[in-house]
Amino acid sequence: MTDLSVNICGVKLNNPLIAASGTFGFGHEYSEFYPLSTLGGISCKGITLKPRLGNPPPRIAEGKGGILNSVGLQNPGVDHFIDNDLPWLSQQGTAVIANIAGNTVEEYCMMAEKLNDTTVDMVEMNISCPNVKHGGVAFGTSCDSVASITRAVRSHCRKPLIVKLSPNVSDIAEIAKAAQSEGADAVSLINTLTGMRIDIETSRPILKNNTGGMSGPAVFPVAVRMVWEVKKAVDIPVIGMGGISTWEDAAEMLIAGADALQIGTVLFNDPYAPIKICEGLSAFLQRKGLKSVSELTATIKPW
Repeated sequence: MTDLSVNICGVKLNNPLIAASGTFGFGHEYSEFYPLSTLGGISCKGITLKPRLGNPPPRIAEGKGGILNSVGLQNPGVDHFIDNDLPWLSQQGTAVIANIAGNTVEEYCMMAEKLNDTTVDMVEMNISCPNVKHGGVAFGTSCDSVASITRAVRSHCRKPLIVKLSPNVSDIAEIAKAAQSEGADAVSLINTLTGMRIDIETSRPILKNNTGGMSGPAVFPVAVRMVWEVKKAVDIPVIGMGGISTWEDAAEMLIAGADALQIGTVLFNDPYAPIKICEGLSAFLQRKGLKSVSELTATIKPW
C-alpha cells in the first residue's frame, strides 16, 4: 500500500486532501456522508472578528465549468467558532485549519491571538479581503501589502501560518516570496478569480454584488500554472487548489509542485469526491511504483 500521508508545517495529514474554505462549512453536514478522518484536513468556513450576514442575494451564479459566488463571508464570528464548532471538529480525526479574514490588519491580529490557545492545527489567512484603511484595495494584490500583513499577523500567531494567495495579481511568485520573507510557514493558492455574469433579458448582473469569485474546473489550468510558478520561487510548502475535481487533477497539481491540495467546488455536486480522489491517487502511485504521495510533488519534467 502507498502512503498518502503528508506533513505540512509539522502537522501530519492523513492524506493530501483538505476541504477548501467556504465549501465545507464547519464539517457538520458532510460528516453525515463519511467520517471526516477521510480527509487530510478541513479549512473551515472563513471567520471574521465579529459575525457577518454576508452579501444580499442573489449571490451564486453558475457559469460554464464552475460557479461565481459573492457570499460575502457570512459566518458566526471567531468566538462562536472557538466555543461551538471547534470542540466538535477537534474530535473528528482530521487536521483543523482556521481560515481568517478581515478588513484591517488589527482584525487579523486579534483573531490570530484568539486562536493561539485553541486546538486549531493551523491558521490560513485570506488576504483577498479589502483593506478598508487603504481605499478598499485587497491586502493580497501587492508585495508590500502582503509582506506588511504577514509580518504583523506572524508576530501575533503561534500556530503554523498559511497565507492564501489571490490569483488576481500580475506576478503571483513575487507575492509568494513576499509572504515567505515575513514568516509565512506555507502558502495556499489559488483563491477565486474575479468574474461576472449578466442576465441578457434584464441587462442586470446576475449577482447583486455585480462581480464574484469564480471557482470550479474552468480555473484549473490557471491554478496549475500558478502553483508551478510559486513552487519554483519559495522554500515553504505549497498547498494547491483551484478546480480539482478528479484524481487525475490531483496528480497533475502535485506534479506541478503542490505539497498538499484543497478541493472545494466539486464537493457541491459530489460529496464523495475525496474518497474517489484518494482511491485513484493510491492506484496511480502503485502503478508508478511510488511508495509515498510526496514523491509525486514537483516532479514536472522540463522540455
